[in-house]
Amino acid sequence: MELHGITKRFPGVVANSDIHITVHKGTVHALCGENGAGKSTLMKILYGMQKPDEGTITVDGAEVAFASPADAIARGIGMVHQHFMLADNFTVLENVVLGAENLYGIGSKARKKIVEISEAYGLGVRPDVLVEDLGVADRQRVEILKVLYRGARILILDEPTAVLVPQEVDALFENLRELKAEGLTVIFISHKLGEVLSVADEITVIRRGTTVGTADPAATTSKQLAELMVGSELPSPETRESTVTDRPMLGVAGLRLTATDPDGAIRDVLDDITFTIHQGEVLGIAGVEGNGQTELIEALMGLRDPDGGAITLDGADISHAPTRKRRERGIGYVPEDRHRHGLLLEAPLWENRILGHVTERPNSRGGLLSPRAAREDTTRIVREYDVRTPGIEVTAASLSGGNQQKLIVGREMSHAPKLLIAAHPTRGVDVGAQAQIWDQIREARREGLAVLLVSADLDELIGLSDTLRVMYRGRLVADADPATITPEELGSAMTGAATGHLEGHGTEESDGADDAAAPAPEAPEAAETTEVPEPAPKAAPPKDDAR
Repeated sequence: MELHGITKRFPGVVANSDIHITVHKGTVHALCGENGAGKSTLMKILYGMQKPDEGTITVDGAEVAFASPADAIARGIGMVHQHFMLADNFTVLENVVLGAENLYGIGSKARKKIVEISEAYGLGVRPDVLVEDLGVADRQRVEILKVLYRGARILILDEPTAVLVPQEVDALFENLRELKAEGLTVIFISHKLGEVLSVADEITVIRRGTTVGTADPAATTSKQLAELMVGSELPSPETRESTVTDRPMLGVAGLRLTATDPDGAIRDVLDDITFTIHQGEVLGIAGVEGNGQTELIEALMGLRDPDGGAITLDGADISHAPTRKRRERGIGYVPEDRHRHGLLLEAPLWENRILGHVTERPNSRGGLLSPRAAREDTTRIVREYDVRTPGIEVTAASLSGGNQQKLIVGREMSHAPKLLIAAHPTRGVDVGAQAQIWDQIREARREGLAVLLVSADLDELIGLSDTLRVMYRGRLVADADPATITPEELGSAMTGAATGHLEGHGTEESDGADDAAAPAPEAPEAAETTEVPEPAPKAAPPKDDAR
């Protein structure tokens, strides 16, 4: 595949300018660039979702023009989007055949083809399982199978590792090697430079809408690639100094939440959750998605009413307080899914600035909304958080994913929260935006902000956290010292393979570290005042769809 001189303009912005890329058959070709660099627009052009203003696309030596994704699919191009396009209440088979019923029907012939593709590429897909019962890694494999089912020979993967733990990333890369071995071509879009270097055969870097160079993974370091992308060194989430105080900000004691399964069975989704976060402390929660992190956040935000236990914020009981009151008392919230829970995509940026803070200044005064003040403050957020946009009147949908995230972080930090609940705060953002978000969290932490950090990026969890806890099947089963634990050790605990206090390699931690009565600034790992549950019998590793 060859792209020559691809240019795409929108009102007030040039998204792509004279882009040139050559992708060789049977390779993994990585596309890197910061948020707003034009990667998404380029892939939409390649997948027929948008038409270029200038330039040509050549596939297998023939020049092509795509009017729709159907045209791209007909030429053997398939795309797996960062936000999965699956219907939760459909089975895997129903999701795969949806829109492609004319290929193999909707019955036994389709099932046979799905199994055949799954086995050929080592995907391990089960046709009759409901998608809502699948974990993130399994859903991703379903998306890959969907495009293979339609005959794709060129696969575009947009941020495919954003929500995967290290073991799942290794499995995905093994799948990609299988695809490559069969002669398929993969275009791999990612911000995780270490992963790009490990899996790619060729790398193209885009900056400010145009190609600025190519790199050979065998002769390039993460530092060099980051400098090519953003003109600066690769940022690190590492937090060196401790700012933990002895003042509890968020207290959770014996929190329980139950849910009713489709068959009528009642199960615990949160089981005796107990922890404390102090002023100036970042508590990191590690866990494979679907093990209760989402339900914990919803209980803390008032979106779910707990069945037992207590939640206190700065000494006040908020166990059953409505969400608005919790917001007004000082809880900031960066949601895990910015499209579903963080933004009104078709509303302008200044209206999105108001979300979640309708009753607070500068959004309202005297009980009435103040659009003028909200617009002025949105302009400030756009400037201070480097939200790349032609203006505050454009819709949130027109921004790249990373710029949407920066807008949300700016909105939440603008109200000087006492507690920030940050779920995957840098998911899908580039190294430059990552550094800025990390700096904002560090700065607010120094000023006394308490942070509950949930992230699938284990380097981020280890680097930013003062205290680490592992969540597995609705329980906090282990804790670790961020100063000594490795991503591999933490990833292993997330599968249920370890409980209790995790000892990092080459460390000599006291067995009584968990029971410290009060935190000391020079020892942030002792900040947790509650005891870690006694190690449970060693559990077998869960399936990817453990919930």
